[in-house]
Amino acid sequence: MDKLADLPNIRPALLDLPTLDKLAPVGDMNHPPRILLLYGSLRERSFSRFLTEEAARILTHFGAEARIFDPMELPMAGSVPETHPKVAELRELCLWSEGQVWCSPERHGAVTAVMKNQIDWIPLEMGAIRPSQGRTLAVMQVCGGSQSFNVVNTLRLLGRWMRMFTIPNQSSVPMAYKEFDEAGRMRPSAYYDRVVDVMEELFKMTLLLRGRTDYLTDRYSERNERAQKAIDRQIGRL
Repeated sequence: MDKLADLPNIRPALLDLPTLDKLAPVGDMNHPPRILLLYGSLRERSFSRFLTEEAARILTHFGAEARIFDPMELPMAGSVPETHPKVAELRELCLWSEGQVWCSPERHGAVTAVMKNQIDWIPLEMGAIRPSQGRTLAVMQVCGGSQSFNVVNTLRLLGRWMRMFTIPNQSSVPMAYKEFDEAGRMRPSAYYDRVVDVMEELFKMTLLLRGRTDYLTDRYSERNERAQKAIDRQIGRL
């Protein structure tokens, strides 16, 4: 019996049948996992920056190469050409990364403009290249008052829109001004332990997925669209 008999709208030649062999990693896996960290505040004493720096230290201890993007002087999305140095820097870091960490304060129940502006500058596509697709993502937030999950929920939505693999764990630090000392280091607490948990999970998932994301994000609908465009071009030449 034809397995595709009940699927008359599918082009069999374009349908991928996943196997474990196809999930074998491709490319150089000898370098440390590359993690980009973004934070969402420009304040001199920024708790989202402090939390991001703490996360970078943990990732570095695990063996990752962690780079933090400084959002200072990044113009509002659409206000300058894409060749602006800060925009180019952010995009190059996105292309370099295999995983990312997004950390924002909660302001009026949502992410800050500083955080959203960075994400808005990251395009879904740059020619045939997708700067965010297939990267792993961890989300964190800091709160001025009681614990909230508005920001991490929003960041999850944005990560899904950017076609990223957002890990299940997350960090939300309430009354952040109590959790960091004068030097900006996070004090020992259950909240610190959670940050370690999140970075540990991100590191593991990045190791698991890297070298496999091109296959994992290869979609039937897109293969079908490319094939149809090729047919249309061929017809146009007849």
